[in-house]
Amino acid sequence: MRAARLVVAPAVALVALLAALWPAVVAAREIVDLAGRSVTVPDRVERIIIGEGRYIPALALLDRDNPIGRVVGMMGDYEQVDPATYARFHVRFPDIAAIPRFGRASQDSFSLERALALRPQVAIFGVDGHGPGAGNARVIEVLEQAGIAIVFIDFRNAPLVNTPRSIEVLGAVLGREADAAAFVAEWRAAYDVVRERLAQKRPPAPRVFVESRVGLMPCCETMVRGMMGDFVTAAGGTNLAEGVILADAGTVSLEYLLVNQPDIYVGTAIGGASSPPDSAWIALGPDVSAERAVESLARATQRVGIAELSAVKAGRAFAVWHHFYNSPFNVAALQAFAKWLHPELFTDLDPEGLLRRLHERYQPFPLEGTYWTSLNPPR
Repeated sequence: MRAARLVVAPAVALVALLAALWPAVVAAREIVDLAGRSVTVPDRVERIIIGEGRYIPALALLDRDNPIGRVVGMMGDYEQVDPATYARFHVRFPDIAAIPRFGRASQDSFSLERALALRPQVAIFGVDGHGPGAGNARVIEVLEQAGIAIVFIDFRNAPLVNTPRSIEVLGAVLGREADAAAFVAEWRAAYDVVRERLAQKRPPAPRVFVESRVGLMPCCETMVRGMMGDFVTAAGGTNLAEGVILADAGTVSLEYLLVNQPDIYVGTAIGGASSPPDSAWIALGPDVSAERAVESLARATQRVGIAELSAVKAGRAFAVWHHFYNSPFNVAALQAFAKWLHPELFTDLDPEGLLRRLHERYQPFPLEGTYWTSLNPPR
């Protein structure tokens, strides 16, 4: 993992200046974050910075009326990597555009000086991801010297373990423990339906290949551990890339897929409603119709080699919105995976209904669009 670029001398000088101006903390409490660190945070947190703009929906879980009200700075990844959802927040909360950015969509674009100048009380960063992470020791050191509490959360590295814990940590930081507990209870109940039924029935595990970011590069990027790689195993499948790719993500050759055929193919969609009709990307997300989603998956699975997979020929090909890999609503995607992998066992599951309910209860606008699809959608 690359460390953020730092100009140490100016940062240290700014720390010294800000330390003299920093308001005294009247009351504080201690929490344990997702990096296992004990962190002291103020009892009343009013100024935060976030290491990924895509944490806005997680903040909205705890404060639907004004999820950006405490955000004084953020990375600029949201509008770049998920412009459709960002646009929905922008319509509802136009001030999101005025929030200062201290980086773009990568760790090495992070500006420590800009972050310090915003005088946050708390920095909410991901353990790993697009912004500064738990491995950025110098960033942690400088921010903490300035009196800023750094809290790490995680929806990405171990999503089915760390998502509920991350929401609980955010609830503790923001003084919204009851709201966090309500969401976590629903999240755990939705996960337990899948986990407990698989434990009881123990069905054979189909071999699944997840092609990540379809259309962005030649075949075939995939996720193995963490991210949506965890959805495969939790939904009762075997990840075809397990043991072949030693990292969390990587690339397998098309030849490998043709020799080692998956039982089920899943592509992740980075296209959306604004993508060109003939785009190589699969289109899913806000404002994408069910018909458009199916058409884009059909086009993506007719690529040379992919069209020859037995899973595609048999109609066992599916697509899922890519951004579930880093979202607190990941449990709905897990239920979709479970229905794809074991349709007879999970006929009663309604992942779309689950996602819709979670949005109605915990987001500032209702769910619109299509977030997964298949070559043979139910009629």
